[in-house]
Amino acid sequence: MSELVLRGGTILTIDPQHRVLSGDVACKDGAIIQVGGSYTPTTSDYQIVDCAGTLVMPGLVQAHVHTVQTLARGRADDLELMDWLRGVIWPYEGSLDAEAAGAAGELACAELLLGGTTAILDMATVHHTDEIFRAAERSGIRATIGKAMMDAPDTPASLRESTASSLAESDKLIKRWHGAADDRLRYAYAPRFVLSCTDELLREVGVQSKARGVRIHTHASENRGEIELVRQRFGKDNIDVFADLGLLGDHVCIAHGVHLSAAERALLAKTGTHICHCPSSNLKLASGVCDVPALIAAGVSVAIGADGAPCNNNLDGFLELRLAALLHKHAHGPRTLPAPEVVKLATLGGAAALGLADKIGSLEVGKRGDVIAIDLSPLHQVPSSSPWSVVAYAAKACDVRHVAVDGRVVVRDRALQTLDVRTVRDRAVSAAKRLFP
Repeated sequence: MSELVLRGGTILTIDPQHRVLSGDVACKDGAIIQVGGSYTPTTSDYQIVDCAGTLVMPGLVQAHVHTVQTLARGRADDLELMDWLRGVIWPYEGSLDAEAAGAAGELACAELLLGGTTAILDMATVHHTDEIFRAAERSGIRATIGKAMMDAPDTPASLRESTASSLAESDKLIKRWHGAADDRLRYAYAPRFVLSCTDELLREVGVQSKARGVRIHTHASENRGEIELVRQRFGKDNIDVFADLGLLGDHVCIAHGVHLSAAERALLAKTGTHICHCPSSNLKLASGVCDVPALIAAGVSVAIGADGAPCNNNLDGFLELRLAALLHKHAHGPRTLPAPEVVKLATLGGAAALGLADKIGSLEVGKRGDVIAIDLSPLHQVPSSSPWSVVAYAAKACDVRHVAVDGRVVVRDRALQTLDVRTVRDRAVSAAKRLFP
């Protein structure tokens, strides 16, 4: 039995008691067995990581990312959503081969882990989803991944698939990857959004997801132009369409939700459907600002995500957390989304969206050892009095010193242990040059 001891830090548990402790976080065989105090290893197979001068907390959980898009970073700036998709992103995704998809996946996973994100809900593209799973497997990140599903007649030819082939490929991926790597990797059906899918596909996803115990990951209500197109096709708004097609529930995470009516928020709350707030993406694409306080007041479960590199342009979970904390204060007052509440959105909120709230998102005995240690010595954190304030308002991805996933150290002293960063960078640059000569 292997043991990991993260020794001597200030511990932000994010447990129901909101405890801030000092001492060790100990894991055995991937599970947390002690939080706080001093731990003495009980076997000869152990590793001790010095966490003095750090804040030890659960890893960030991002509930909406597109790792496959990372090679298009900086290629789609200053565009509105539908132009962004049609003019750059869909052609880019359609041009990807397996090598480029794998390079994009590794680049994203490396960036995410080095920045303290230990778990993601990821939407790949229509093709080469195996390569994204392989990249996640090699990197050591915890990932729930789905192939994008796009069978609508007006989708680009390079991405368009038949309803049957979309479902069949998802079935193969579920058999290969759902529960792989000791359950670190899982599958989610990922119909891109209602405009890219036929009603038949969406209905079948709703049925199959419940039958198989697999989650659904999609987009909705991101942009006013998108919403108008949905109304033209269906005569109603996104969330009502999802309800009609059987695509709401605790097993569903919808990215964005920027433009929602009170009735839609109530329907999301009633069904337990999760919304992932992506502040940088929504600002950059000029989509608007999701009314997170109104969602929370309505009883909707909210998570946070960076979205993709072409609409962000980075995958820094701490930046998203800070924006989520600040964006809503001008409209709702300075006490809106205080630091403890927004930190929980980035940890437990994300864990709930992934269906893993009983396994990750807080440091509690019995949960998996997804733990990060944030260096407290950088000048932008000095002096620090509240660990909640540090995380919500001051910390940056570059402050992360150590990262463990499933009780395994994947970043130590800011060095990635699972992938060679130089190789990852060179592979990504080479692939991008082929795609964008």
